[in-house]
Amino acid sequence: ECQYVIDYILNGGDKAEFLEKFSKAVSKGFDPDTMLDKIGLANQTTMLKGETEQMGKMLEAAMMKKHGPAKLNEHFVLMDTICDATQERQDAMYELTGDDSKVDMILVVGGFNSSNTSHLQEIAEHKGIPSFWVDDAKRIDIANNTILHKMNSGELVETKDWMKPGQKITIGITSGASTPDSSVENVLDCVFRIMDPSYSGIQPKDCAPIEVPTH
Repeated sequence: ECQYVIDYILNGGDKAEFLEKFSKAVSKGFDPDTMLDKIGLANQTTMLKGETEQMGKMLEAAMMKKHGPAKLNEHFVLMDTICDATQERQDAMYELTGDDSKVDMILVVGGFNSSNTSHLQEIAEHKGIPSFWVDDAKRIDIANNTILHKMNSGELVETKDWMKPGQKITIGITSGASTPDSSVENVLDCVFRIMDPSYSGIQPKDCAPIEVPTH
């Protein structure tokens, strides 16, 4: 779609076809023949950062080609509207799944309708690292060592023997921007119980006695 818009900017095209293609995405009265002379790029706050950067570079190059470097700032502006929490998680995932990554698998915890969580799963799949996206610890059957997880394509898949008790394994874990810490903890608790049947949970630490002021 971005390339289609760029081709229209540089070469013109069929106005009716353009408006039909973007019929659910343009504002009332939009005219591609006159309103693509000065453009700005904003993005959904949970958009995958890499995609946003790629489209920004494509549009910048197109406007530079049409108007020249000296007038670029008059015709194009890029607004970074990705929220900090989303960007931090994406950056961490790129680092976690980098070329020198030592993780054997990735656990992604977050709502199945969460856009920012789906992008975390997408990064792991793109890197070719086994990744399991769950929205709740209930997706994990401890007794049968199975997990019902979602692929980035939207397909729900059940995987048996996904953990290998007795084998050393390095797991990377991440979560969506609004996923409660308790959800991550509950998923990890299931992992620990599968890997070590004698695991009985994290015991609370002893605290110092509470001193109540007398005056």
